[in-house]
Amino acid sequence: MNEREAWVILNAAPGISVRTKHRLVEAAGGVREAVALRPSALRDLLGERGARRLQDFLARADPQRLIEDAKRCQAEVVTLADAHYPQLLRAIADPPLALYVRGQLPREVCVAVVGTRNPSADGEYVARRMGAELSAAGVCVVSGLARGVDAAAHRGSLEPGGPTVAVLGCGVDVHYPAGHEALADQVAAHGALVSEYPPGTRAAKHHFPLRNRIISGLSRAVVVVEATLRSGALITADLALEQGREVFAVPGSVLNPRSAGPHRLLREGAGWAESACDVLRALEIPHASGRVPELGPAERQLLEALGEPRYPDELVAARLGSAAAVNALLVALEVRGLVRRLQDGRYAR
Repeated sequence: MNEREAWVILNAAPGISVRTKHRLVEAAGGVREAVALRPSALRDLLGERGARRLQDFLARADPQRLIEDAKRCQAEVVTLADAHYPQLLRAIADPPLALYVRGQLPREVCVAVVGTRNPSADGEYVARRMGAELSAAGVCVVSGLARGVDAAAHRGSLEPGGPTVAVLGCGVDVHYPAGHEALADQVAAHGALVSEYPPGTRAAKHHFPLRNRIISGLSRAVVVVEATLRSGALITADLALEQGREVFAVPGSVLNPRSAGPHRLLREGAGWAESACDVLRALEIPHASGRVPELGPAERQLLEALGEPRYPDELVAARLGSAAAVNALLVALEVRGLVRRLQDGRYAR
């Protein structure tokens, strides 16, 4: 078994934490040595129960089968032995031993955009605009493909055609959450679906706090849009601080319970982020510049309809597209500076 295969097989071993696996590799003097340890040495390091569990797994596991399983779902396995393993992620305290990647890992600077699964209309709009503006500036948007803020950030980042990465709490071939299959395909086509779990692994509650360290670990900064005080987005923000990343929060209404999380972060020193401009400025990333792409027929038609300020629902009623299509066009046009959103929710040229 070569080093790469050893990382793949140890990564897949169930019932042992990532931190314990790293300690095992360190104690053994390498990953190949770790998976070849004698039973007595494993008992000393893992205890009777842990040693037996790992021995039973190693006796039946086949790293080549795991690699082939990944290929069958158009994914590759990237291990700590590989030069293209993300360097920022490699530097965290407990990096994944292996990643299953469907798509292409980004070369661009990454910024995570996270928040509640149940955002307000304004929160969803801000997340989508944040994703679009970051993407237009050449930044790869990282999130978790969950409903709400995550999905809005991914969709926003896709509008200018930029890359985006979704870090999953299941295998890259598992459709979770239901209804996001098309979005997952778009993310994989323009960026990557990433998971430390082998193909076929179902989503589990305890997977999500673990995947949050990957979201922050891949990123130079984390932006929290809306989150209650019990939201997993705050776990991601706390992990980001532990990893030495920048944390930003979007301020909101004190009457909105989803603003409590960002406001807590702001009180603790997080960066103020009303828009992507605040994030880009703090990270010293230049804004997008150059020729504005030509408008398509749908965009031109929508602009013509904005001879006077109008609500998105009015544009939908005028048969300019579905609600999702109209909102996507409006955000894309806003990022280009061709329309603006008024305080009452209407859009104007």
